[in-house]
Amino acid sequence: MTSDVPTNLRTSLARVLDDFSPALLDLVHGSTEPAEPSERTGPTDGLGGVVIHDPGDVVAYPPRAIVLGVGVYGTEAIARLMRELGEHGAAALVVRGPVERDEALAAASAASGVVLVSLTQGASWSQLTELLRTLLTEGDVGETGVESLGGVPSGDLFALANAVATLLDAPITIEDRRQRILAFSGRQDEADQSRVATILARQVPDGYLRILESRGVFSELYRSDRPVHIAPATVEEGETAIPRVAVAVRAGDEFLGSVWAAVEEPLTPDREQAFQDAAKLVALHLLRHRAGADAQNRLRADLVSTVLEGGTGAVDALARLGLVNEPTVVMAMGLAGAKSDHAQLAAERQRLTSALGIHLNAVQPRSALALLGDVAYAVVPVPADPAAGRERAVQIADNFLERAGKWTRVVIGIGSVATEPSALGRSRTRADRALRVLMSDLGSRRVASISDVHVDALLLDLRDLAAAQGDELLGPVARLVEYDARHRSHLVETLRAWLDAFGDVIAASASVFVHPNTFRYRIRRVAEVAQIDLGDPSVRFALMLQLRLMQPTVT
Repeated sequence: MTSDVPTNLRTSLARVLDDFSPALLDLVHGSTEPAEPSERTGPTDGLGGVVIHDPGDVVAYPPRAIVLGVGVYGTEAIARLMRELGEHGAAALVVRGPVERDEALAAASAASGVVLVSLTQGASWSQLTELLRTLLTEGDVGETGVESLGGVPSGDLFALANAVATLLDAPITIEDRRQRILAFSGRQDEADQSRVATILARQVPDGYLRILESRGVFSELYRSDRPVHIAPATVEEGETAIPRVAVAVRAGDEFLGSVWAAVEEPLTPDREQAFQDAAKLVALHLLRHRAGADAQNRLRADLVSTVLEGGTGAVDALARLGLVNEPTVVMAMGLAGAKSDHAQLAAERQRLTSALGIHLNAVQPRSALALLGDVAYAVVPVPADPAAGRERAVQIADNFLERAGKWTRVVIGIGSVATEPSALGRSRTRADRALRVLMSDLGSRRVASISDVHVDALLLDLRDLAAAQGDELLGPVARLVEYDARHRSHLVETLRAWLDAFGDVIAASASVFVHPNTFRYRIRRVAEVAQIDLGDPSVRFALMLQLRLMQPTVT
């Protein structure tokens, strides 16, 4: 089966290796030169997504994926996986290094067209995944051109780090306000062990942070507009270290982050001025990056909303999301039994939506997700067969909730499989109905497709209809409620238990903790007071429906 190639594939494998080698990645076999266009991969050398290989699961491969071979070791296993990935049009396979360069792997790379890359020891797969997705998702929705700031593509922090590194002739990191690494330049191998640890963790190590804090480095950095010179600092005995120069990145009075250079010698006055000027350019890029992310989130929400409406604009919105000609299903995620204040709920919903986005990006990269009001909606590619598609969606939702177990209030409703854009509106409606059942149930069930809870959804719809029409409790059940209120009896409870037990007196009496003979007497009183024939199936159905819909209580 061929896949439509999204028009937004821009980051190339060569770019990835340029940015991440040799600190994280090394090319083992294959070429990063653009491949010849083919029916499968399309006329591009861009990467279409990051996929984590799992031999025990069904994996959806976007065109020209970079595949992370977690736990894949040995020449035979690596070569076999490369040949398999070649059939899916993957661009590269990353395995844990070191990897020996031998003829079998070279032949597998040449035959499959898959580039083999090794991940340095000490680096985690989660760190690599986050770095790669940072690159691969730059401007991925609805962007037709790239704005330039200071000669560097707007928001491209890695390119900016390399540009500053060239100015200073030193390896550079760009950090946010919490000393997390946003981007870094090449030549990090020229720095010391603390810098390497920082790059691998994408976070300045705690030990190094404590040393800098004790020296008052950050206090000086926050106050000064000039570059701050930092003497060498070592965390472990026997380490070597080189000095640093850091400069704050500000937008007006707002501290956005900082830029750090590892330097062997003090900067010349010209380079120090260049470093200070570069910080202003970094601020523009950070602001543009932040604004661009907000704009992209709004645009993605608009596109997902258009898709879910299923109108004439759905096809175009699907194309911009890369989901044309894909069978899909709508998933609706909400918070059940939420009693927090509005601000806490909003923050929790946003965190959950981000977490679900990360999960979908790993297991089904072509999914589209947006938080619309109080519900997070995902449009997820699934098999076209309704049963198989439903099963796949439930599996994805179950896996997410298992991993996000601490969020016990999260529930996910799943709609029907839509094989064409016009059916997505119906899938969304059914996902909403399934979600509503889960939200009102508050039981152990946290994931359900509409087919699983169809009867419950119908009852809720009927309850809405009765409320909209102003229906009141009338007839036999009304007489029982009135009788119970006057005599403090339990006839409504008795009738509900008897109907739930399908007329089994022993089971029904046990459920309300009374003797079977007492229960039989109460049932006779129910028939007398309500003036009904409990032997009539139509009467029993009407009573059960009214009890379910009107939910009478005795005051």
